[in-house]
Amino acid sequence: MRLYVASEEDILSGVVTDIYFVRTKKILEAKRLRKKIRMEYHVVKLPRGFEWAVFAGLEEVLYILRDKPVTVYAMPEGTLFKAGEPLMIIEGYLDDIVLYETAILGILRHYTSIATKAARIKKLAGDKTVLFFGLRALHPAIAPAVDRAAYIGGVDAVSGYASEKYLGLKPQGTMPHALIIAFGNQAEAWKAFDEVVEPEVPRIMLVDTFYDERVEALMAAQLLGGRLHGVRLDTPSSRRGSMKQIVEEVRWTLDIHGYKHVKIVVSGGIDEKEVVELRNLVDAFGVGTSIAMPQPIDISADIVEVYEDNTWKPITKRGKLPGAKQVYRKRPGLNDIITLLDKPGVVPSDYTPLLRRYIEDGKILVEPPSLEEIRKYVLEQLAELPELTPI
Repeated sequence: MRLYVASEEDILSGVVTDIYFVRTKKILEAKRLRKKIRMEYHVVKLPRGFEWAVFAGLEEVLYILRDKPVTVYAMPEGTLFKAGEPLMIIEGYLDDIVLYETAILGILRHYTSIATKAARIKKLAGDKTVLFFGLRALHPAIAPAVDRAAYIGGVDAVSGYASEKYLGLKPQGTMPHALIIAFGNQAEAWKAFDEVVEPEVPRIMLVDTFYDERVEALMAAQLLGGRLHGVRLDTPSSRRGSMKQIVEEVRWTLDIHGYKHVKIVVSGGIDEKEVVELRNLVDAFGVGTSIAMPQPIDISADIVEVYEDNTWKPITKRGKLPGAKQVYRKRPGLNDIITLLDKPGVVPSDYTPLLRRYIEDGKILVEPPSLEEIRKYVLEQLAELPELTPI
């Protein structure tokens, strides 16, 4: 028995790839065909109802490609983009690049899909706190990457314990039903939490294990008084009826008994429509599976130019636009112009090019920003956009 996870060495050496890329490299080398190309990464079509996505995963891609004979142009990590826009261009010889396409696409698709969904949830939640509780939906080997992607998208905190070690993020969370069931009495479990857990951790008690939510919420408030920071409702869908009405009952009951300071956190099956329905009533959302397993952002990679006769010549398969491209943007918003990378033509002076050179001949030119800086960049862009329609 073992854990079936690829090692970092296998990813960096190109072992984690598709067999047809291995055969392609073998053929190119056997026929001594050295073709210098530009490969563009882009999204042809976003999921239904999506007008933008969040480009994420660049730091890991740069880690794979550093010290390899390639030049990389890319949008900064965290950039919001639209369908049809180039996200990244890798320039180099095809036989040097081909083994890494699988890993690079996997990283970019996975990160971008999660970050995009997190950004949508955060945009809809407004000033309410969004906590990411989705690690149990995915393989534990990628837990830090999943938390990183969700945090890039704008969630306020993650629950992953390992993310403090790997990402420097202080995890946040409350308590599971298992703790309360182990005690057999919710009050005893709440009391034990209050006595044992570090005092700087907010006292947020789970209040839907044995009794009605409003009853347990009031019990928790009467037990802890001013020390109670909040209550969490994780009511299963089979018992909910109207979650909005349940939250309204809990809020009303706490308020009339003098516990207006107690915040309400809702978790369990939360997606965009639930956020919109409840955002004016609750203080925080715990969101798991909908962020961890979102609709995919289908990033693809295509050769768009080849270097022949001392010049770059546009070429690509049918259905795609030939020529390496650049995106110019005027903020606020996503006011974009797409041009050729090397021949932009006349672009208004108040537009800024988004793709920049990150690697040249294997050398890192730009150090990646911190995780906090990327998240801040995403939130700044989200603030410039109109309200979303939930899907």
